[in-house]
Amino acid sequence: MTKQNHDEPLKPLTGKIALVAGATRGAGRAIAVELGAAGATVYATGRTTRTRVSEVGRPAETIEETAELVTAAGGRGIAVPADHLVPEQVRALVARIDEEHGRLDILVNSLWGGDHLIPWGKKMWETDLDQGLRMLELGVRSHVITSSCALPLLIRNPGGLVVEMTDGTTEYNRRFRENFYFDLAKNAPLRMAFALGEDLKEVGGTAVALSPGYLRSEMMLDIYGVTEENWRDALAKEPHFAVAESPAYVGRAVAALAADPDRARWNGQSLSSGQLAKVYGFTDTDGSRPDGWAYFIEVVHGGKDAPVEDYR
Repeated sequence: MTKQNHDEPLKPLTGKIALVAGATRGAGRAIAVELGAAGATVYATGRTTRTRVSEVGRPAETIEETAELVTAAGGRGIAVPADHLVPEQVRALVARIDEEHGRLDILVNSLWGGDHLIPWGKKMWETDLDQGLRMLELGVRSHVITSSCALPLLIRNPGGLVVEMTDGTTEYNRRFRENFYFDLAKNAPLRMAFALGEDLKEVGGTAVALSPGYLRSEMMLDIYGVTEENWRDALAKEPHFAVAESPAYVGRAVAALAADPDRARWNGQSLSSGQLAKVYGFTDTDGSRPDGWAYFIEVVHGGKDAPVEDYR
């Protein structure tokens, strides 16, 4: 365990144990790092390691690197290779956490890895069935397996937090998300959080669904041919990218939720990084507070005449 300098104030999540399932890159990695920055011990899981690459095909991002970033941020990062579609692997992971710490305080289901499978513009019957079912495995079944295996440990102590990561809030996802299988995969975590909230409230736990806005993930930056340093150069290709947020923003949202003693007020709800920034006061890395879903609902789809600057 990391020793605490008694001359320094305790970080809000010191002593807390977190599992971020799907922490290889993007929002999952940033959530792990921000939990570490708040003092937590974080188990970072995923399928891409320094010796093995998952079907996503991005060898540059690994769970080992995520764990190192967690530790560098001030927490303790522990990388554990795991395929969350294999119950035996998830049970072994939870058993290890139990053996090493005897508790689990925060579970983040940030499992996906299916963007390469989305056949944009294709009808349900035009989509390859195996491809569509794989999206549901990656975005739905993996979450169910992980929660089923991890929740008995999480509920051992009252106050546990489950965060179901998805793409889009309940309000925004009333719209069709462009492909039948993608729509299902990204709406299911919203309902999972609601249902888990019903189960957990009787034992003192909290479950929420959380979505980042227009995320400047490693993959999205690559698509636009930019970096985090010059991301605004992508606006010529995609003007709406002006409301984009760094992964750290949603990471700070999870850290704020986990540190809030009154987090049960959010139980079962669909939340966004921009929404929580207004409540908890955190900012993105540039000091702004983007609210991407409000921008898309009100301006892009709602026709409101307002500049994107009003949503940063």
